[in-house]
Amino acid sequence: MVATSGRIGLSAHGIRHEGHVYWNPTTSLLYMHALLRGEGRLAEGGPLVVDTGRHTGRSPKDKFVVREPGSESRIWWGDVNQPLEEERFDGLREKVVSYLEKNDVYVVNAFAGADPAHRLAVRVVTESPWHALFAKTLFIDPIAEELADHEPEALILHAPAVEAEPETDGTRSPTFVVLHPSRGEVLIGGTYYAGEIKKSIFTFMNDRLPLEGVFPMHCSANVDDEGRVAIFFGLSGTGKTTLSADSERHLIGDDEHGWGDEGVFNIEGGCYAKVIKLSAEAEPQIFATTRSYGTVLENVVTDESGVLDLDSDAKTENTRAAYKLEQIANALPAKRAGHPSSIVMLTADAFGILPPIARLTRDQAMFYFLSGFTAKLAGTEIGVTEPQPTFSTCFGAPFLPQPPAVYARMLGEKLDEHHHATVWLVNTGWTGGPYGEGQRMPIAATRGLLRAALSGALDGVEYRVDPVFGFEVPREVDGVESSLLDPRSTWSDPEAYDRNAAELAGMFRENFTRFEDAGEAVAAAGPVV
Repeated sequence: MVATSGRIGLSAHGIRHEGHVYWNPTTSLLYMHALLRGEGRLAEGGPLVVDTGRHTGRSPKDKFVVREPGSESRIWWGDVNQPLEEERFDGLREKVVSYLEKNDVYVVNAFAGADPAHRLAVRVVTESPWHALFAKTLFIDPIAEELADHEPEALILHAPAVEAEPETDGTRSPTFVVLHPSRGEVLIGGTYYAGEIKKSIFTFMNDRLPLEGVFPMHCSANVDDEGRVAIFFGLSGTGKTTLSADSERHLIGDDEHGWGDEGVFNIEGGCYAKVIKLSAEAEPQIFATTRSYGTVLENVVTDESGVLDLDSDAKTENTRAAYKLEQIANALPAKRAGHPSSIVMLTADAFGILPPIARLTRDQAMFYFLSGFTAKLAGTEIGVTEPQPTFSTCFGAPFLPQPPAVYARMLGEKLDEHHHATVWLVNTGWTGGPYGEGQRMPIAATRGLLRAALSGALDGVEYRVDPVFGFEVPREVDGVESSLLDPRSTWSDPEAYDRNAAELAGMFRENFTRFEDAGEAVAAAGPVV
């Protein structure tokens, strides 16, 4: 344990602490405390296994942004960013501080942002040792000199046992995740799901970075030995983490990045991967982290001997592993590289319509970025009996404090500035028919197509133009079954494919009516209805 608070103590945050303060605790100490308190279990291989209780995912309907003069005019108010009055925030903060003052707390000082010009000094104060380990894992560790000079610019006060009183505090339920943009403070209570810690700082960075001229992105990123950078936009379940962990490329990060004047940089120091039904054969590097000391496993089932069962969804489909980036064998230590030469937009199309890979023009890239399409599957949520489209603008609507047009404009500027960058739409969903009739796109085929695209091997091949969606699809790719490249030919009933393609195109068009300010060229780049 490093017994230093940096330059700023807890009293600077109005916390007059009565219990013990564990400053920048070691992984070993946090393990011991979590085990002694019965809040975690040691599994075979060394990971710490924890339960998050009734919240096994984020609570987007319980997320608020404080309506205050310093940021009010730039916030995208609505369902994503629900307003909370400043006096309500102060009341909740008093409850959280009062609770933390009476308990032992763990303080993690860290950074968000691997580019020193755009990094954020983060402090997490929590009563929970395993949540402190999560924060220590997901954010970037300071070196000793940086720790001594650490002055927090963002503060998370984390008290999962504290619940709000909706009538008094202005919340929807006892759960609350509240961001005060100008103060750089986050309050979290009523939920033990650790992802709220990670995503609250990402939300804050999504507000801060555009003010510095940096494009924040919900994406993974990697780079090859020649310095060719690829970024992968995608919603949960599309393969963003899996596909970026490629043994032939160096991982920059798996989820959150900034794109500035010098190139791409990771916002985080760790990864937060879904591990349900994780395969040692298809995803060996991520699989290995689930058997490693220092990894936090959320809601993963173990037997009495501590043996993991990654196939079990007894607690949730959203089982997770939090691990340091360095646990991936070929991770890039600097967590930053140059400008992308390939931009990949991932979608898990459960309708079986989209090809496994397509090349996009600049305007098509803008259309599909603003659309942010994937599909929910039957059986994954109560009431979902057939695939349902999900359009999460900019591939990350829940984390956008400013309007989507801000981020779309920044992508357009980057594409105009870096003409060499090729944009690809990659379907990791279904082929041969929709979910329930077809089958999941083979991950080996997806990896083969991506390697060909990222290496430049697809630059000179023959393409066809899709008659409905308008993008270019390669006719043949070495090592990939040609029939996969023509989704219509994989259906037993081609006319059924045509009807479903027209229906999906209509969904895209209807959704895009929200973006009237995107411009005629971008709107015209979408599918033909």
